[in-house]
Amino acid sequence: MNSSYPCKYSYYALSLLLAINLLNYVDRQIIYAVFPLIKDAFALTDTSLGFLGSSFMICYMLSAPALGWLGDRASRVKLASAGLAVWSVATSLSGFAARYHSLLLARVSVGIGEASFGTVSPGLLSDYFPKEMRGRILSYFYLAIPVGSAFGYLLGGILGEKFGWQAAFLIVGLPGALLAVPLWLLHEPERGATEIIPAAATPTRTDYASLFSNRPYIINTMAMTAMTFAMGGLAQWVPTFLYRIHELDLRVANTYFGGITVVAGVSGTLVGGWLGDFLQGKMRRGYLLVSGWGFVIGAPLAVYALVTPSAITCLAAMFFAEFFLFLNTGPLNTVIVNVTAPALRARAFAVNIFIIHALGDAISPAMLGWLSDIWGLRNALLITPAAFVAASFFCFLSGRFIEEGDGGVQGR
Repeated sequence: MNSSYPCKYSYYALSLLLAINLLNYVDRQIIYAVFPLIKDAFALTDTSLGFLGSSFMICYMLSAPALGWLGDRASRVKLASAGLAVWSVATSLSGFAARYHSLLLARVSVGIGEASFGTVSPGLLSDYFPKEMRGRILSYFYLAIPVGSAFGYLLGGILGEKFGWQAAFLIVGLPGALLAVPLWLLHEPERGATEIIPAAATPTRTDYASLFSNRPYIINTMAMTAMTFAMGGLAQWVPTFLYRIHELDLRVANTYFGGITVVAGVSGTLVGGWLGDFLQGKMRRGYLLVSGWGFVIGAPLAVYALVTPSAITCLAAMFFAEFFLFLNTGPLNTVIVNVTAPALRARAFAVNIFIIHALGDAISPAMLGWLSDIWGLRNALLITPAAFVAASFFCFLSGRFIEEGDGGVQGR
């Protein structure tokens, strides 16, 4: 390995960051598992309910640029550790919310903490492992999305039904405080430690602006935006869809959806990472081809899952749709690492986070809730597959520019 860190320590860092990312998605998703309980407790419309998810994302995206700027200049592990502590406390405080606005404030605070971790962790992890392993390593790291989300749904459904939605927040917020200390003590690698070309000096304001002239980076971000719009909306509303449309009880709906998400998500993420590394070794746009075709295949499967009248068929189609959609997880994040300079990566992820959430899942939950109040939930959700089609178009377009050598992409 080119890294200055021993192999065992690199994998220790991966394990720790993966565990924390799991908590990230548990704390992020658990609220959606208890949506029906919160709706009844506060007598909310679907629009107000959806805004609980949107408010988290709005704060997450707005705080990301400042935290990304800080992450490129200060200790990344200290910033990530502080963020972990903040979001864990805020999640637990959600359990004490006696009014809608109190819960809204707690969820906003969760967004600040998670943005601290999200802006620095991919670049930090890439400095522990060589470039040819990045697709697989980031796929392992992003296994937290399906696994953590599934645990969020499962724990929310079980704890919410048995003890109430407040207890669900109180319980899942505690483990993060335990991992804040080992994260604080993690040895931080030199920026660009695994690069063939030495890391550049700390970037200037013009370097930050250069992100917007990097066509593969921007178009890749547009693909992730369309994907985030659709998957963010589906993640928040599918358990309620199963509860309302297919008349599954809350615990069963969350258990089924959580199980589907973890199996399809883990397998799809791992296959996408390995297949992306394989194709990237043969062509410069390998990662984007894997992601683009995953979106192409997943979109019609998502449509079928939403329109079928059978609950069993819906769940089966949803499984295969999620498998193909999760192929993108490692590859698209690896593209960001590969097309940006080491000293600019925290800000590259910060800008990416801002854009994909500002135009993605910061607006889709509330938008789908509003459309649900007008059209019904099923019809509202049917706008999401079109976003997957748009994501595939942007993947193929970004791949074209990469194949032409645009964006400063390193060789195969």
